[in-house]
Amino acid sequence: MTTRHDRTHPPADPPLPGPPTGPASPGPATPTAPRDPRWARPALLALLLVTGVLYLHGLSASGYANSFYSAAVQAGSESWKAFFFGSLDAANAITVDKPPASLWPMELSVRIFGLNSWAILVPEVLMGVGTVAVVHASVRRRFGAVAGLIAGAVLALTPVAALMFRFNNPDAMLALLSSVACYLVLRAVEDGRTKWLVWAGVAIGFAFLTKTLQAFLVLPALALVHGACAPVRMRKRLTQLALATAALVVSGGWWVAVVELWPASSRPYIGGSQNNSFLELTFGYNGLGRLNGDETGSVGGGGGGMGGGGGQWGESGWDRMFGAEVGGQISWLLPAALILLAGGLVLTRRAARTDLARASFLVWGGSLLTTTAVFSCMAGIFHEYYTVALAPPLAAVTGMGTVALWERRREPWVSLTLAAAGTATAAWGYVLLDRTPDYLPWLKWTVLVGGSAAALGLALAGRVGRRVALGAAGLALVTALAGPTAYTLSTVQQGHSGSIVTAGPAGAGMGGGGRPGGGGGPGWGGGFPGGGRNEQGQTPPGGFTDGAGGAGGFPGGGPTGRDGGQNSQGGRNGPPTGRNQQNAPGGSAEAGAMPGAGGMGGLLGGADVGAEAKELLETDAGDYTWAAAAVGAQNAAGYQLATGAPVMAIGGFNGTDPSPTLDRFKEYVADGRIHYFVAGGGMGGGGRDSGTSAEITAWVEETFEEVTAGTATFHDLTRKRAGD
Repeated sequence: MTTRHDRTHPPADPPLPGPPTGPASPGPATPTAPRDPRWARPALLALLLVTGVLYLHGLSASGYANSFYSAAVQAGSESWKAFFFGSLDAANAITVDKPPASLWPMELSVRIFGLNSWAILVPEVLMGVGTVAVVHASVRRRFGAVAGLIAGAVLALTPVAALMFRFNNPDAMLALLSSVACYLVLRAVEDGRTKWLVWAGVAIGFAFLTKTLQAFLVLPALALVHGACAPVRMRKRLTQLALATAALVVSGGWWVAVVELWPASSRPYIGGSQNNSFLELTFGYNGLGRLNGDETGSVGGGGGGMGGGGGQWGESGWDRMFGAEVGGQISWLLPAALILLAGGLVLTRRAARTDLARASFLVWGGSLLTTTAVFSCMAGIFHEYYTVALAPPLAAVTGMGTVALWERRREPWVSLTLAAAGTATAAWGYVLLDRTPDYLPWLKWTVLVGGSAAALGLALAGRVGRRVALGAAGLALVTALAGPTAYTLSTVQQGHSGSIVTAGPAGAGMGGGGRPGGGGGPGWGGGFPGGGRNEQGQTPPGGFTDGAGGAGGFPGGGPTGRDGGQNSQGGRNGPPTGRNQQNAPGGSAEAGAMPGAGGMGGLLGGADVGAEAKELLETDAGDYTWAAAAVGAQNAAGYQLATGAPVMAIGGFNGTDPSPTLDRFKEYVADGRIHYFVAGGGMGGGGRDSGTSAEITAWVEETFEEVTAGTATFHDLTRKRAGD
């Protein structure tokens, strides 16, 4: 049973526990965190408030963000069946290619506040603030208020975290639930109670319902640490792990069981699968396929595994997290975190088996290493924003390691380790900032010179006075956070939308150079082969941005073309894709530059819907199950969000799922359930669509009259061509 510490007189420089003086006790371990000073609680509240304000800033500039998920949110806010299954439309034709847990908070928000950008994205912001609070709480319990605040600040100011906690992909909820699981396991290690471990299993189970097998990347560290360090006898530890596993299976498996047992004829098709099975989706497209690149139904293959080969999703290999595409998203403090992790483990090497400090390093450090290793070697689909999963453990290790080593700084090897971490951070920050030379060119020199000076001070921290040492530590912290803070501020100054988004200024995720226009070809930026890194802008509520500004208005911003909305032919987008800004809530829109808004734009971002096309689809929409059908979920999503009427996504996200079949589609048309077919879409108007999508497209084009609305082209499925 833990007791609340007296918070009145904190010790000036509390040490970590030394070597054990006797055998490990089988009883509960008592946390030995420094007593919190009086400023600790106000400082935490300030951290959470600043994080919330930062992440809420200009939130509506992203419009519907990823319209693929926003369309599902809109559907789930109107149909409880769509809510449960994660359907892309309220008529339940097909689901998203993930489980639906991440959609549920947004759908409930939209049910309460209506469909708008804030209702969709504010739940993601709250998850970000919650993740900062959880990481802070976990680190503070053992290492004190300063360590908790450092960890929370590092997390809040990580560029990819600022991106994804303002975006509607599943990654925000996954990061939160994984952090909660780590916190709960450490509580179990602290006092040996079964309830903490069971709740950790529940958290991982719901993380599975958020992003399937990625939720399990933290499991090895959590299970091994509890099995080795919990302050109870081995038999009870194994029993607790078994109960936690059962909790994981129940919390993550109940939905899977319902879906698999539900008659396929009365539920939506499982998007992303090739045989309408969620299990096949889990272990195929979203599972082993991500590791080996064999993703049936995907738009392309992988990066060649740990051999470092290049591929359509970027180069894999041990240095992937430091590469040109990923480095600026997450790796600013990664070298320091690895050094501090090693130092922390050395410090605690002789501690008792149940020592909470060592367990904390193992839980958070193990999660960091396991996730980094998988991301580095996976040959299948990989996007830079996946690395938000690294942000919580990286932040926790940084906070814990900094304070743990600082307390022992009088030992020469410890002060040199701190200096090494400071030097690595300064040098690596310079390298990352030099990849975008037009972006705040003075900052890289400030980071390098200031960080090097601070590292020198840290090397002498055990020999100089406390004030001088604190000054060096403060300078090291400021210079270490300067680069990621600048990238984070640039991130929140911009709107982000589409399926592939990156944090930081223009050019930060494109192989460096800060040059506009991007490049094509395999391996650049993890994008799609031959297409641009399309983060297409949307018309935000009440306004329109055309990509003419710098890096979101941040002083000294980089190349133009990435401020909120981006030109479909300039900025960071690479080659033209035929998709302009999407109509977002409250804004106006013009029809796309190409009929049907097809091409790669229909895959990466929702289709643009002009006023005439919107009016056409809305006319008599209530008389049909689906107002229209379109190849590719993003193409369909744009029309559905613009009109509010269900639009069938033929072939799911990529247009490659075998749903519906041509025969089934003909039945829908014969029964008068679909009004229009949207021309174009998918992988460029059918050139790389699946056989099913191509068959449907060919039959429609041969059979039904074309209708033009503005620059968009449709086929009226109630009017056959003359002679048919």
